[in-house]
Amino acid sequence: MKKILELPMEIFHNRHLVFSLAKNDFKTKYAGSYLGIVWAFIQPIVTILVYWFVFSVGLKAGNASNYPFVLYLVSGIVPWFFFQDALNGGTNALIEYNYLVKKVVFKISILPMVKVISALFVHCFFVLFALIISSCYGYTPTIYTLQLVYYSVCTFVLSLALVYATSAIVIFFRDLTQIINILLQVGVWMTPIMWDLAMLNGHPLLMKIFKFNPIYYIVSGYRDSMLGQVGLTAHWKWGLYFWCVTVLLFLLGTVIFKRLKPHFADVL
Repeated sequence: MKKILELPMEIFHNRHLVFSLAKNDFKTKYAGSYLGIVWAFIQPIVTILVYWFVFSVGLKAGNASNYPFVLYLVSGIVPWFFFQDALNGGTNALIEYNYLVKKVVFKISILPMVKVISALFVHCFFVLFALIISSCYGYTPTIYTLQLVYYSVCTFVLSLALVYATSAIVIFFRDLTQIINILLQVGVWMTPIMWDLAMLNGHPLLMKIFKFNPIYYIVSGYRDSMLGQVGLTAHWKWGLYFWCVTVLLFLLGTVIFKRLKPHFADVL
């Protein structure tokens, strides 16, 4: 138990360094380009516009779960962008900062979290972007909107739990980066982001299988907070399931990271 708690304690004691590195990572990621950090927002916005055009204009998707499709899409894809960026960035954190990994005195356990926080900066902008679009359609912020903070924390912790395992493994198995990219490409369609899970009403078992995806709890939570005005207690059983899975993944990621940590510098 002491070894398991060692990692969270290291993060807490170095929290000021973590935040400073995250800000620097966010700024330097697009350094040298004319538009700078603006590129962090352009690509996701273009992606949203393409999906909206294909489904709403091209395929005449209409409403989804009684909401305008554009709102259904945006409210679901915003947390997915956060999860995707955090997982991609966090997985390659140790490789990108290999010069720090080789320093004996540096707490390398904070590096995956630096990438997750860097992704969080962009996520805050897109939450605001989603709320503005929702307001234009008449779904103005309410007390339930505050639940977005909770669901953002859910996404943050789940991402961090995964990247502690993936960032350690990818050093020894570089193909993991490509595998994760493929899983994310499949995952965006396996998660009801651009389609309504109610379409599977005639297949209750299949619906439950989709709901076992932890990201489903987050995506539906964002929609409940922004559009449906549904409280946290309405889905407390799925919330309990989500946190059980997330805690187990975090413990597993911690163990893997600690076991492989002594060999990082040698391999890099």
